[in-house]
Amino acid sequence: MKTVQWLFTVSVLLFLSGIAFIIAAERTRRVAPAASAAVEVTPVASVKHLMRGIVSPASTVIFDSVSTTVSKAGIETKQPQTEEEWFALAGTAASLSEAGSLLMTGNRAVDRDDWVKKSQALVDAGVETLKAAEAKNPDGILAAGEHVNAACDSCHMKYWRQ
Repeated sequence: MKTVQWLFTVSVLLFLSGIAFIIAAERTRRVAPAASAAVEVTPVASVKHLMRGIVSPASTVIFDSVSTTVSKAGIETKQPQTEEEWFALAGTAASLSEAGSLLMTGNRAVDRDDWVKKSQALVDAGVETLKAAEAKNPDGILAAGEHVNAACDSCHMKYWRQ
């Protein structure tokens, strides 16, 4: 009788092990595949639309956000004061950076060399501005503004079209 009980116990354990193996195999099979396939993006706006709708307004907000004015009345400094103002500036910087990425998508890129490098410089300047805004650093905004201006000027010198 002990042999029968032992065989029964071994059979139950093997059965349960088999079920566990099947469940484990099924779970690993259902894991989502890696995001290796790139999402196809169809550009809608032209370069001119991006410039007039995102880049120009965003850069103007960045340039106007921090300043020091010296006049007969004295020295006046301007910078975001509230949490909301800093957050809005950070959002503007993020928009500028994303616009740089959009300039490289689809058929917008005039070439795959300088255009991409200059667009990436705009992305980098936007990220720098975003980090300075998140740190609430007016000096960082001024420095990043110089990089935004340099990125814009560099691209306009080569690709400006009226």
